[in-house]
Amino acid sequence: MQPLIVVNFKTYASALGLNAVNLAKAMEKASRDHVRMIAVVSAFDLSSVAKAAPSLEVWTQHLDPVGFGSNTGWLQPDNAIEHGAKGTIINHAEHKSEHSRIEKLIQTLPDNFPICACAIDVNEAQSLAKMNPTFIAVEPPELIGGDISVTSADPAIVQDTVKAVQDINSNVRVLCGAGVKDGNDVRTAVELGAHGVLLASGVTKAADVDMVLKDLVNGLK
Repeated sequence: MQPLIVVNFKTYASALGLNAVNLAKAMEKASRDHVRMIAVVSAFDLSSVAKAAPSLEVWTQHLDPVGFGSNTGWLQPDNAIEHGAKGTIINHAEHKSEHSRIEKLIQTLPDNFPICACAIDVNEAQSLAKMNPTFIAVEPPELIGGDISVTSADPAIVQDTVKAVQDINSNVRVLCGAGVKDGNDVRTAVELGAHGVLLASGVTKAADVDMVLKDLVNGLK
């Protein structure tokens, strides 16, 4: 099964609107058969990114467990899917969700629609594993956006999360994030037992995006 490189575009100016389209095209160009490359974009950019990079897997940054009707301001799953979303992250440290809402969302989404639930530590990962998301991404908040990767700053949290999640639900695969920047970080994450990485600024703020993406992909050879 292909390891994942999941790039969260967040709301960086370098990854919104036309810049989101250009970044997605770069990711599509860098994609290889041995890697599953995923762009996690603003809901506003779903349609344009999905159309501009049709072979790239595009996820949305958040969804809400609401149907059609009187739900002002929420991100409705069917609408996101219609605009090109092929998956979603949920409960990122920058946009936490009540666990009851996460569980309801997972139950609401189609079976073939991947959802990556983010956890700040092993304990939260264990709670989320019981809900049967497709993936759990463990990201210590203090390392997010920093210059030190979780794979070197706290490798134990990756190994411990993998073991804890597998003990509860062997179907859930673990990603790791926070400070991930290069191919060595990706390689180390997989060696620690993760199924891939979730990163953002290492790509979105890169001076040479093509070079960084190539390095990330080569880290999994």
